[in-house]
Amino acid sequence: MQLTIKEVSGDILLSQADLLAHGIAANDPFDSGLALALRERWPSLVKDYRHHTRSNAIEPGEIWVWAGINEGGGVRRIANLVTQDSIGQGPTAKPGKATLENVRHVLQNLARHVQQQGITSLALPRLATGVGGLTWDDVKPLIAQYLGGLDIPVVVYVTYQKGVAADEGLAN
Repeated sequence: MQLTIKEVSGDILLSQADLLAHGIAANDPFDSGLALALRERWPSLVKDYRHHTRSNAIEPGEIWVWAGINEGGGVRRIANLVTQDSIGQGPTAKPGKATLENVRHVLQNLARHVQQQGITSLALPRLATGVGGLTWDDVKPLIAQYLGGLDIPVVVYVTYQKGVAADEGLAN
């Protein structure tokens, strides 16, 4: 299999990829960065996530996949990747920093999901490098290791440009 990872600049919310993925904490408030943008675009994503996690504990390294309707129709699938630990417990818990071990586990789980669900393309940001606090130099090799062999296009948004559609090289 060939390495199918393409780095782009643009707005991931405009991605044509079959599945969007982003990193969160188990108790994420979705109040900053890409998580906030996702909450503003698809408010039911956060409502459904909170409902799910009230009755089902979610741990670092796990993924939670949501599907909703895009503007103009069509399904938008979003994989919430738990890359960050939590500080504290219960309703007062706060998102902590990501760890490379969590990223490794979450990428293994994401790769498994992509294969099992027949996902045709994937877009994600520089995972766990914003609020998560990791460096891209540490995370990039893990993305190549776990997602590079999927034999589908994997688009990594390395620079955010609001409202700019990236040249993903994906068929519309």
